[in-house]
Amino acid sequence: MHTAKQLKERLAYNPDTGVFNWAVSRGCIKAGSVAGTVCKEGYRHIKTEGRNYLAHRLAWLFVYGQMPTGEIDHKDRNPDNNRISNLRLATSAENKQNTGMRSDNASGLKGVTFRAKSGRWRAQITHNRINKHLGYFDTPGKAYAAYCDAAAQLHTCNPRAYPALDQRVV
Repeated sequence: MHTAKQLKERLAYNPDTGVFNWAVSRGCIKAGSVAGTVCKEGYRHIKTEGRNYLAHRLAWLFVYGQMPTGEIDHKDRNPDNNRISNLRLATSAENKQNTGMRSDNASGLKGVTFRAKSGRWRAQITHNRINKHLGYFDTPGKAYAAYCDAAAQLHTCNPRAYPALDQRVV
């Protein structure tokens, strides 16, 4: 594992852009070129000394001098935005709170599903691995408002904490 000193000998990091550049040329890699590649999940991986590292973990090491022991959350949900201001230490639960909608969500609103049997919109939220029913509502907007209120109370990272992430209310 790299120390911050070893990392700074190999890579340059711009905390305002979140971009790593190679500090020295080695083989076909030229000094100054952008380091790493983006994998299919969107995270940037940087291979150095024969090992792959996630760029956001290296950013933490570069700025704070130690490798994070827990998870690192990207506040804006963009896995390749490694600006230090966009990264925070998080528990696994906190990291899961800051996720987008499920891919099978048909309502277009996080925490909201349509119940055909009743013809109403259901709001629900997960907290401490427990799914909590928030009620049935006549409109998706009312159901989403109930979800947002619960998220503000239960989650450390909620839609209202990052207004740019808030989803449309219908």
